[in-house]
Amino acid sequence: QVQLVESGGGLVPAGGSLRLSCAASGRTFSTYSMAWFRQAPGKEREFVAAISWNRLITRYADSVKGRFTISRDNAKNTVYLQMNSLKPEDTAVYYCAVKSGLITLYAYENDYWGQGTQVTVSS
Repeated sequence: QVQLVESGGGLVPAGGSLRLSCAASGRTFSTYSMAWFRQAPGKEREFVAAISWNRLITRYADSVKGRFTISRDNAKNTVYLQMNSLKPEDTAVYYCAVKSGLITLYAYENDYWGQGTQVTVSS
């Protein structure tokens, strides 16, 4: 059974940093792209960042470019999201997702999802 477990969320003041982790289990994900999405209260789930299976391709939402960095460790089946210079508008539940094959920016195209981790940025 595939399972994705996020961790690392919390409460941080504006300008601070957090590092999210997502550990995948249940199969080998070395040929899967991995991504982070987020959903704020009353809003739709939105793309944040994605990374290809071989780490050669990364994509970011314009709102996080230059502040967030996605990475992965295939030996550990884990994807990370380093978030710096956090802003109150980054407050959301952050979800990791995996997709067989190429990166996608669309939530519905992902195969598996985690349960999410709350990130709250205070002003």
